Amino acid sequence: MGRKAGGLYINPKKFGAVGKPCMKEMVAFLSCVSLNKNNDDNCARQKELLAACVESQSGKPKNPARTINYHLQRLGKSKFF
Repeated sequence: MGRKAGGLYINPKKFGAVGKPCMKEMVAFLSCVSLNKNNDDNCARQKELLAACVESQSGKPKNPARTINYHLQRLGKSKFF
């Protein structure tokens, strides 16, 4: 399901891969946990990498002006008012 901007349909899920900075670390940790039968004691290295990545990203503010939904809402408001 996408949003409609005039006659154009835009799928926001298509653009979701751009802003996922810790995805590789999370996938590595979850695959390690899966291989070790839900025992995360053997996945200490992956857990540390994921924690470091999450901590480094927590201080960065999200900029809503860069998202496609922001621009669609902004353009949609000018049509109706």
